[in-house]
Amino acid sequence: MKRKSIYRIMAVLVAATMLFAACTQDTANVKLAPTLATTQVLNVTSNVATVVGYVVAAGDGFTEKGVCYNIATGPSVANSKVAYTGQATTATFNVSLTGLTYATKYYARAYATGAAGTIYGEEYNFTTLPVVATVTTAAITAITGNAAAGGGNVTVNGGADVTARGICFGIAHNPTIADGKTADGKGSGAFVSALASLKGNTTYYVRSYATNSAGTAYGPEITFKTLVDLPVVTTAAVTGATKVAAVSGGEVTADGGGDITAKGLAWGTGENPTIDGSKIDGGTGLGAFVSNLAGLSNNTVYHVRAFATNSAGTAYGADVRFTTLADIRIWNIPGDYAAASYPAAGFANWSPFKSPQVQSLATSADKLEGYVFFSAPSNQWKFADAANDPANAWSMNWGSTTGALVKDGANIVSPGGYYKINADATAMTYTAVATIWGVIGDATAGGWGDQTNMVYDPSTQKFSLGANLIGGKAFKFRGTSDWAVNYGSDAADGTLGAGAGNIPVTVTSDYFITLDLSHPNVYTYSANRWGVIGDATPDGWNSDQNMSWDAANKVLTITLDLKVGSFKFRANDDWALNYGGSLGALSGGGDNIAVAAAGNYTLTFDPVALTATVTKN
Repeated sequence: MKRKSIYRIMAVLVAATMLFAACTQDTANVKLAPTLATTQVLNVTSNVATVVGYVVAAGDGFTEKGVCYNIATGPSVANSKVAYTGQATTATFNVSLTGLTYATKYYARAYATGAAGTIYGEEYNFTTLPVVATVTTAAITAITGNAAAGGGNVTVNGGADVTARGICFGIAHNPTIADGKTADGKGSGAFVSALASLKGNTTYYVRSYATNSAGTAYGPEITFKTLVDLPVVTTAAVTGATKVAAVSGGEVTADGGGDITAKGLAWGTGENPTIDGSKIDGGTGLGAFVSNLAGLSNNTVYHVRAFATNSAGTAYGADVRFTTLADIRIWNIPGDYAAASYPAAGFANWSPFKSPQVQSLATSADKLEGYVFFSAPSNQWKFADAANDPANAWSMNWGSTTGALVKDGANIVSPGGYYKINADATAMTYTAVATIWGVIGDATAGGWGDQTNMVYDPSTQKFSLGANLIGGKAFKFRGTSDWAVNYGSDAADGTLGAGAGNIPVTVTSDYFITLDLSHPNVYTYSANRWGVIGDATPDGWNSDQNMSWDAANKVLTITLDLKVGSFKFRANDDWALNYGGSLGALSGGGDNIAVAAAGNYTLTFDPVALTATVTKN
């Protein structure tokens, strides 16, 4: 490049630098027009919000700056305003708006006032949060031994929809929705609540509640006391029915808050007998009792009901129907198996009076039936009419090698198993059919095509099974795969009949099922679903927490969070069958089981041994 060109370029650069410097010096004293911005809204609650402003350019300066707001657009200093009182030289300023109305839409903008007047930043809008509703508690009326009426009124919804309302109740002060509660609709206004399943002669505390998106609000607490309620009593199944006698009884599981001054069994030939007719005294207080019916007529239908009396009156258990035998014949089944096969029955080998029995069918005195368990691989036995000659129990005995009974005949030999034994005292023949008992039906896992086998316990002489059953379906008990031996229950009342109707299942759940064939011609069953209930459980005394069957350990179990309080084990969401008291020896209707510390627990319940465990995890 030529030297002249270089000089020319340098001259241009020098001139440009001088011009730039002159321009800078001229604009140093120029002031921009005042400008203001509203930048954001922070920390909105039900009655407070923070608005941020920013001074872009101060012009000749401001005498006041802050935030104005209103519930309409275009707020100005003529509406509500809050002046900023912090450091005057800061460009950014935060202003807290207080005393706002909940659930309300506001419009806000920054303002600044100077010599030329007031300028405003951009407009922002925000909505304050709702608050909990306001609810009152109505007086408690219509108080009985187990129920009452109450309610409340949601007078203010707090700016949000009330999604649940009702009253909560319990036996401690200030109950919450974590305790017992009713559900009585939605929205504002008055509501009526029905309290049910209360305990008699018990003080309760109630509060109304209303829930919206801000939380749950409670009304004032009201207290009331229930009256003494009728007791709760169950009727025991009838066993050992003969032509003139039978055994029943019952259990008083709840006293209704009053002393049980009488209990026992009412009986007669008509349905639902009362204490105004024939009755058998069973004592006083809670607990089970046994009633021996005697002086009955043969081949007659009878009805029995357990009863219990307190100051509220007399309550009855379910009506249980049975029929005495037309004439009764009892044969014993002595043999070399009796002591080992029945360890808890006090039987002795080859002792006619200390052995299982077969008895006459209700339809025929000469046709006998019963079930016998043989525990050994090979078992020898005979029939003996020990009652014919008590002084010489062996005077009438029969054996067989062919199926025909022969007096003083050879011992009958049978492999191990659970046998249905029938004898005909007229034709002098017998059958011994080996059975394998289980449940079958569309309520069971195998449907009607595959039975689920039960387990026999020689100490209780019962079969048992823990299984999940399907609600709306049914099942039966089956002993042979060809259906020749099966039992159902037309009344679904715990009694069984040969070939009787399917047993319905109302609720899908795990059930503990028992089958008792140990009393000739009086066969019974139970199918109970179990749960825990109490103020220590998540839903209080309001509803049960369902237990599941642990097949490995043969117990019912549940893992759940417990509060300080107490609980009981209860069957079928009903107080007719419940257990409490000592974990090592539970009793029907026993005391509540205490929980001393809150936490996550695993509970187990053995419905055979009537024991339980409570383990904190």
